Amino acid sequence: MTEQTKRTTIVLFSGDYDKAMAAYIIANGAAAYDHEVTIFHTFWGLNALRKEELVPVKKGFLEKMFGKMMPRGADKMGLSRMNFAGMGPKMIKNVMKKHNALTLPQLIEVAQEQGVKLVACTMTMDLLGLKEKELLDEIDYAGVAAYLADAEEGSVNLFI
Repeated sequence: MTEQTKRTTIVLFSGDYDKAMAAYIIANGAAAYDHEVTIFHTFWGLNALRKEELVPVKKGFLEKMFGKMMPRGADKMGLSRMNFAGMGPKMIKNVMKKHNALTLPQLIEVAQEQGVKLVACTMTMDLLGLKEKELLDEIDYAGVAAYLADAEEGSVNLFI
């Protein structure tokens, strides 16, 4: 009997800092256990892939409004609970620093170093007016069919 490749897929739908952290902690753990890992970022989960700096791109009015209302980059995402007008993320980041825990941007970097496949949903990018230039380098772009192909082979499939 041959050993089969272990695969983990994660749909990151949430734009919450803590939920995105959980997705990346699981992804990095799975990669460390020799799983092939895919994180499919859709809707608000795409904010984890946004570059922090403003990237000049041509957009229509609604696309510009979405861009202004959404956090630019993983470090700017709010918490799912106890956000307290932005104080919650500062508090949790302070606690994380005290415990030497990796930040979400660091977890994303580690995931890329481990070969975790980061995928941006192209349909959602179109809906929200996000352009490839606005997202992190060295990520993949695909639709739901590509995610389903990965998930079909997955032994672990999560929706966060």
